[in-house]
Amino acid sequence: MKITSVRVIKKENSRMKAIAEVVLDDCFVVKGIKVIEGDNGLFLGMPSRTIVVNNDGKEEIVHVDIANPINKETRKMFTDAILEEYEKIK
Repeated sequence: MKITSVRVIKKENSRMKAIAEVVLDDCFVVKGIKVIEGDNGLFLGMPSRTIVVNNDGKEEIVHVDIANPINKETRKMFTDAILEEYEKIK
């Protein structure tokens, strides 16, 4: 798998600095990746969705990842590519 395209849109909104989309092998896109400034520098927040879950009659709001890397190598590949593009538009 190769990242064939990265698009980063600057969104200076408190700790969220940008939103990115990544195209894989020119055939699959992942949108909604957030570039977030944490206490130890920039990191990626993968696409997620907020859902309401009913547990024993109580509603609970939960954030569920929609897509995310499942190994360190893939996460590093995404992080390096997106942060490189982010630095260009900063």
